[in-house]
Amino acid sequence: MPPRLRPVLMLVVAAALTLVLSGRWLDPWLWAWLLVWTAGFAYGIGSIGEELARERFTPPEPGADRIALRFIRLTALAHIVVGALDAGRWHVLAVPTPLRAAGLAGMGLSGALVFRAMIANRYFSAVVRVQRDRGHRVIDVGPYAMVRHPGYLGMMLSVPCSGLVLGSWLAVGLGLLYSALILRRVMFEDAFLRANLDGYADYRSRVPYRLVPGLW
Repeated sequence: MPPRLRPVLMLVVAAALTLVLSGRWLDPWLWAWLLVWTAGFAYGIGSIGEELARERFTPPEPGADRIALRFIRLTALAHIVVGALDAGRWHVLAVPTPLRAAGLAGMGLSGALVFRAMIANRYFSAVVRVQRDRGHRVIDVGPYAMVRHPGYLGMMLSVPCSGLVLGSWLAVGLGLLYSALILRRVMFEDAFLRANLDGYADYRSRVPYRLVPGLW
């Protein structure tokens, strides 16, 4: 499968799951959710080259953190499935409309941060590895001049916000679990790169913050 088709397929599957499982084909919130994700994917996929698309969506090796990555992906999928079922059928506890609107804005902004990081970093990969086959080096421009893992920051914010837009506190809870798994990955990857990527230790001294400027 061409690497650019994989995220498109993922988006189609997410859309089908959301609409079918919820049974709410005319819900404007679900369509707004789909529109924001579609716009983000279109921006990101259209802005990167073929080489980075292959590394991001079809990396050549499983990487150093492959087991944890499976749990991350399953949690992201679970928040969609549970969110759709809860919003359309279970109605455990509804999310107020102002919070859904805030979640929509947050999802768009955090998703844009993920794709901005991807565009700035030609080594932005789905797996934790040193890409010696691609001349891997430290990237310290764009958002990487402020924090070392801007893409992960966007991911940590986007999925809980997605749960808010879906209108399900259960999905928000799974989104927070996803964020915790990403936080653990930040610490793992930061240590891995420090030990294995030339120049990363110096980069850590120049950019001391992992996720939030001035805090951590």
